Amino acid sequence: MSERKVLNKYFPPDFDPSLIPRRRQPKNSQQVVRLMAPFSMRCNTCGEYIYKGKKFNARKETVEGEDYYDIKIFRFYIKCTLCSAEITFKTDPKNTDYAAEHGASRNFEPWRDEKSVEEEDRLAKLEEEENNPMKALENRTVDSKREMDILDALQDIRARNARNERVGQSVDLLDRLGMEEIETEEDRERKLAEEEDEKLVREVFAKVPAAEASSSNGAGSSGGASSEAVVTVKRKAGTQEPDLQSLLPDSARALLSAKSSIGAPPLKRKKLEGKNALGIKLKGKAKAKAVV
Repeated sequence: MSERKVLNKYFPPDFDPSLIPRRRQPKNSQQVVRLMAPFSMRCNTCGEYIYKGKKFNARKETVEGEDYYDIKIFRFYIKCTLCSAEITFKTDPKNTDYAAEHGASRNFEPWRDEKSVEEEDRLAKLEEEENNPMKALENRTVDSKREMDILDALQDIRARNARNERVGQSVDLLDRLGMEEIETEEDRERKLAEEEDEKLVREVFAKVPAAEASSSNGAGSSGGASSEAVVTVKRKAGTQEPDLQSLLPDSARALLSAKSSIGAPPLKRKKLEGKNALGIKLKGKAKAKAVV
């Protein structure tokens, strides 16, 4: 299968381009081109409106005997979309535009009339100033006064904008400082509250050691082995620390009084090891622990 887009053509060895006859065409032949309507127009035959940018298959030719500084002028032939009447327009290099020629009239464009009116007024003003020097002086005075008024108004606008900008910056700065102050106060209050809570917890909660009986008395330890228990005691803050014996439960106090009456050897206290700032932990010989 051959390629769709072929860049190189095959030329046989005996090819001679001079033997190809030249195609003879008329001097001003027309070409078919694809274009869009350069302006909005209305058909003179049926009154159909053709908007700017409508696409047409047009015929193009060079206008004979017309040019603008050796720039060729081209004429285009199109057909009305409704009645198929022929419409022609040509290029206008002088005004860098297109001009309607036959079959349609260009729609009214107010800005073009404004430009033409302004140009006519300017030419009339120049002509009047040439003939009347006092009128020229008066016109220059009026123009200078108008320029001064415009400059004053512009200066006022700049000053107002600068003042508004300064006010906006100051307001933003005050808001930012206020937010930072509020955040600083909130952090300070939060820190003080945390310190007070920590102090209150240290005063309210304390840990004291207590000895329990062996497994024969249902303490949950192995037979014949003493165990250790850590009792967490809650007391009110601001009061004097009570006696340790009064803080123990009734069963523990009864056990201690029974041992003291029997004359059991006192328990050997080992070296206390500080666990944390909230209490003191006492280790015994047994591994089992119970919390009362």
